Amino acid sequence: MAKEEVLVGDSTQVPTSTTMPLEETTVAPDTETESELVPGGLARRTRTSGLGERLFRLLTGGSAAFVVVLVVLVAVFLLARSVPSIRADKVNFLTSTEWAPTAGNLRFGVAALLYTTVVISLVAMVIAVPIAVGIALFITHYAPRRLARPTAHAIDLLAAIPSIIYGIWGARVLAPQLTGVQDALYHLGGFGLFKDKNVPTGSLFDGGVVLAVMILPIISAISRDVYARTPRQNIEAAWALGATKWEMIRLAVLPYGRAGVVSGAMLGLGRALGETLAVYLILSKVSVFSPSLFSGGETFASKIANNSSEFNNPASTGAYIAAGLVLFVLTFVVNAAARWIVRERT
Repeated sequence: MAKEEVLVGDSTQVPTSTTMPLEETTVAPDTETESELVPGGLARRTRTSGLGERLFRLLTGGSAAFVVVLVVLVAVFLLARSVPSIRADKVNFLTSTEWAPTAGNLRFGVAALLYTTVVISLVAMVIAVPIAVGIALFITHYAPRRLARPTAHAIDLLAAIPSIIYGIWGARVLAPQLTGVQDALYHLGGFGLFKDKNVPTGSLFDGGVVLAVMILPIISAISRDVYARTPRQNIEAAWALGATKWEMIRLAVLPYGRAGVVSGAMLGLGRALGETLAVYLILSKVSVFSPSLFSGGETFASKIANNSSEFNNPASTGAYIAAGLVLFVLTFVVNAAARWIVRERT
């Protein structure tokens, strides 16, 4: 019996770390030790985590609320300053092409400005969207890796060029080079858009081409990102069906990226609608409104910028703020249309 007690006593004195698995000697004792050494530590950690969660939620909610409040304040400002001038307007605000906001005799309408803004933006979209989609497909599915990255960087750099550079380049360099294209389209005839040729350069067509270059990196970047995220199983399924590369893109890549391309196009359209300085430098002014692409004109933004010296009394200033209100609403309509299209396509 004594010999057995001695053996038992010896075995209990052997360090457990030399006989037990590593997990049992390190994890469990640490948890117990921490709980013992820091009474209420778990509860404090829970309270700290809860406080951090509430603080982070407050910050994110505050950021979202700040933007919403800012937009509401801008809308209230535009309405408060423009409504008195619209009430005093002696012509139809929405259908008239006249613009003479003289104090005491306000006669102004936004029809010409709305037409020029929408048409010049649509011209830019017609040119930019197919090119941007082609660039995105080339970078993601055709170009070698060593060529795809520099090409993407070069396209993205277009977004970093200031608007004034685009304006000077468009007015001095590009517009004279486009006169041949304008002449060719003008001789087609038969369309109201190609009817009048009131200005040699600085037409809506010239402005639309420059805007297309400006919004190209926006649409291309978003399309490229969406196409690169096409699920691999979709592509493999197309290959398994014996599709060629074009058929794979048509069956798998283009349908998957349709919503993203539409979103990018709407963002580009928003940029085109609000562009000011480049359009201000490119478009030629005309005294009589014409719906032709080869005529000059002014957009909402360029009109406001070009006549800022007339902001000398509340009535005249209200007329220009009313034009800004229409542009504000137009931008909201474009964003709402984009969200609706994306929701319907996904």
